Amino acid sequence: MPQAFGIIEVVKIRIPELNENALTVLNKRYLWRNESGEPLETPLGLFERVAHGAAALEKKHQKQWREEFLEMMVNLRFLPNSPTLMNMGRKEGQLSACFVLPVEDSLDGIFDSLKSAAKIHQSGGGTGFSFSRLRPKGSIVRSTSGVASGPVSFMKIYDTATDTIKQGGARRGANMGILRVDHPDIFEFIESKRDQKSALNFNISVGITNDFMRAVSSRGQFELRDPKTQKVTRTILAAELFELITQVAWECGDPGMVFLDRINLFNPTPNQGEMESTNPCGEQPLLPIESCNLGSLNLGEFYRDGAFDWDLFRKDIHKAVRFLDNVIDLNAYPIISSRKITLKNRKIGLGVMGFADLLLYMGLPYSDEKAVNLGEKIMSFLDREAKQESMRLAVQRGPFPNWKGSMWERLGYAPLRNATVSTVAPTGTISIIAGASSGIEPIFSAVFYRNVLSGARLMDVHPSVRRVMTEKGAQWNEQDDLTVSKILGSAWTPAAHLSVESHVRMQAAFQRHSDSAVSKTINLPESASRDQVAAAYQIAYESGCKGITVYRDKSRKLQVLEAAEPIVCVDCD
Repeated sequence: MPQAFGIIEVVKIRIPELNENALTVLNKRYLWRNESGEPLETPLGLFERVAHGAAALEKKHQKQWREEFLEMMVNLRFLPNSPTLMNMGRKEGQLSACFVLPVEDSLDGIFDSLKSAAKIHQSGGGTGFSFSRLRPKGSIVRSTSGVASGPVSFMKIYDTATDTIKQGGARRGANMGILRVDHPDIFEFIESKRDQKSALNFNISVGITNDFMRAVSSRGQFELRDPKTQKVTRTILAAELFELITQVAWECGDPGMVFLDRINLFNPTPNQGEMESTNPCGEQPLLPIESCNLGSLNLGEFYRDGAFDWDLFRKDIHKAVRFLDNVIDLNAYPIISSRKITLKNRKIGLGVMGFADLLLYMGLPYSDEKAVNLGEKIMSFLDREAKQESMRLAVQRGPFPNWKGSMWERLGYAPLRNATVSTVAPTGTISIIAGASSGIEPIFSAVFYRNVLSGARLMDVHPSVRRVMTEKGAQWNEQDDLTVSKILGSAWTPAAHLSVESHVRMQAAFQRHSDSAVSKTINLPESASRDQVAAAYQIAYESGCKGITVYRDKSRKLQVLEAAEPIVCVDCD
């Protein structure tokens, strides 16, 4: 049962202003309950519990830090990832959202990782896997004289296991599956979700190499190699494989692309190993068995009196970094080896949500060059200030143990407390709690439906759209996108009305100042062509992104967001 902390008597602290959907999500997933299912805490009580827990490590000024952390959360300017909200204060509280697990080429290795994944899912975390070490389908297994069934078969076993476990009893387990583009089973992997019935608990991405992209550009040949023997098993035309990726993604939204060479070029601890996979939404590349905890600042809440409050933003960045660093030590890791490597690198991922809300308040179209420049300025500021705070923490508490030989030491940085500080997560559920647009995504639609795990279909009138419409004196009556566009003018641009270039250019602007990666979906209308999907992949690679996901509206039978009105693209190439 959660401890009652009482409302902190500070003028800044108020009852959180939560909309109906936020209250629904909190009641269904986050608030602690007794055995009869009755809530043991209020939303304010949840924030108090989390603030109290995050400040528990503070040896000095603990009450002050508890108040500072609480004030940020209650005012919805900062929220940590979901496991921290759910589990902070529990005896076995697992607080991280992101894990990457190795999949070794042995039966023991495969099923050891499956067991670890089950524990992580049960505690509220998500898992990423690279299946690239597994020998291809049809290979001879010498120990048994049998025949290997290949990576896709084991991914499906992982998917079946995931399906039976809900994260913390509140949500389905989430996975990322990656296979290198030069693996002999890459064709089967690309088509593994094409029937829209298989691997439903996985996002899948092809692990792309620079060699492959060069071969695509030159329309040259590309070799597939057995990962165990390194022998060439087949030579293909790279452009044909690229076209297959494009075709299948156009049909069903998978696979995405993860640019492995670029990820490892910016690996902060290269002497500790190679990064082979990311967390389920792609924003956090990690070493095998490593974990990371995330948090996001709500940019719309920093727009005050007609301007962005950079001073408040700076202060909250510093507090959020300290909060997330504390969580590393407070975490009850479900896997002992994960605790060991996580404590050696101390990675955190501070990012943003509510970017599209901020643009709407400022009257800036998402596709405008000024909006891109603002996004880059915000992320550059966040990354710089987060590193400054990490340096201060390193002086107080010591740098991360793997500092020696790290990329940062080689670049001449002062010691950092954390191997990574910045990322951009999708903020799916916490953005609902905050009443904000998710991550750096454009607003999906003025009125849309969310299909959630419980089977509920929540209608969502986007809060910032309603606010600006009201400020302009418009009568709100569940307006569709066309009506909103007439009232708000060019500042209002639903996601699927944007060109591929506008989407990817914004992602690249944020990526330039993110230690880790940027989770973003390139949402396209149902009418989008295969060439537009191909262009998204190509532009993402050329502009420095670390990964890319493209989704064409209605390309899946079930999708999380549905516009209340049909989406018609008005600005797509």
